[in-house]
Amino acid sequence: MRIHCRLAVIAACLGLFLLVYFWGGGAAEEPLLEGEDGDPGEEEEDGRPPRSLRSSPRSSRAPRAPPGLRDDAVPKLAGKAAAGVRVRVGPAPRAPRARAEQRAAARARSQDARSKSGAKVLRPVTRRSRAEDVMHLAVVACGNRLDETLTMIKSAVLFSLKRIKFHIFAEGPLAPQFEEKLNRWPRSVSAKFKHSIYPISFSVGDAEEWKKLFKPCAAQRLFLPVILKDVDSLLYVDTDVLFLRPMDDIWSLLKSFNRTQLAAMAPEHEVPKIGWYSRFARHPFYGVTGVNSGVMLMNLTRIRSTLFKNSMIPSGLSWEDLLHPLYQKYKNHITWGDQDLLNIIFHYNPECLFTFPCQWNYRPDHCMYGSNCKAAEEEGVSILHGNRGVYHDDKQPAFKVIYDAIHEFPFEDNMFQSLFYPIQTKFLDVVNTLCGRIPQVFLKQIEKTMKKDFEDKVVRHVKPRK
Repeated sequence: MRIHCRLAVIAACLGLFLLVYFWGGGAAEEPLLEGEDGDPGEEEEDGRPPRSLRSSPRSSRAPRAPPGLRDDAVPKLAGKAAAGVRVRVGPAPRAPRARAEQRAAARARSQDARSKSGAKVLRPVTRRSRAEDVMHLAVVACGNRLDETLTMIKSAVLFSLKRIKFHIFAEGPLAPQFEEKLNRWPRSVSAKFKHSIYPISFSVGDAEEWKKLFKPCAAQRLFLPVILKDVDSLLYVDTDVLFLRPMDDIWSLLKSFNRTQLAAMAPEHEVPKIGWYSRFARHPFYGVTGVNSGVMLMNLTRIRSTLFKNSMIPSGLSWEDLLHPLYQKYKNHITWGDQDLLNIIFHYNPECLFTFPCQWNYRPDHCMYGSNCKAAEEEGVSILHGNRGVYHDDKQPAFKVIYDAIHEFPFEDNMFQSLFYPIQTKFLDVVNTLCGRIPQVFLKQIEKTMKKDFEDKVVRHVKPRK
């Protein structure tokens, strides 16, 4: 009897031990908490949370607290896991960061391998590189300069290859007229340019005094670096300028600047004996004959960041701070207004100026006293500058012939037949005038431009048969 009792007690103890053992083993098979498996918290392709975070009968049971975690935190973690919220236990795992670093290193090794093998590595096109494909041209128009300015813009658009952004500074009454006229141009033409119209404004000094300096509003050009703060480089031209070749060609001269040069102009004259500055100037000027500001190529970024030497302050002055004191000092000695101030600036800062040949700013002075622009004789006039009002009188009819032809040219007509041929024909009537006696100077470059345009649009290059 005693033996039977002992066996019963042993069997009961064994059964209790097995019950505790199997109960403990079932608890160990609970699902892993977020952060303990291989890919924590990643969603599946359909956007749903991973299966380990979806609700299921097994996951509805209260998980046991891992070591180091308070018991009252377990229900909170369980609730977050059921809601699809990423749950981390203990320190954040570093596996994702390590994998990201490995992927970046692998990409770098792949790019290095392609570079060494000569393969082309593609890079995204930045906004700056696209902006550099647009040329910027500024003009200032006041008084009765509407038609003259529109003819200048027309010549630039007709011949140029890249798109142009025009910055037009105009008096109040002219602004809506510019807008109306430009909006009437054919869509095929207006697609080649953009334009913005600005009021006349001067950041320092007396605005009325600046406005009356030399020609109406001409001093506005001095303030372009201050006003057009978002423009890197710019070509300024007077309203009486005509392009006889693509603007792209003078724009490319920006690449010829050295590290100190920030603007480019042509000499005022080629012969010191008959130059105005060399004979009459009562103030400092650039070089031997001075420079003419009717065509001025500028790196505005460099101008804004340079301190200019002067005769007033030894430490130098910024462009904006220099203009008004300079005008106050020399206003009783200057004749040509803003152009004289530019000559004074570059007299003291000659290393900042790049000079281009007279063919880029060809004026009556280059032919009315005899031909004295050798560059134009060799290559033809590139930019015609009809100062002295020669587009609108009969003093120099060679200039007027070209102006009238461009002004009257119908858009979308054949340029050779409707532009170059009329110019060539009318030049027969002016060969006895001072400037008309050298017609090749006026016609050489424009003929070259017309020929290239004709070849690009009409001539088709056919591969020879084998």
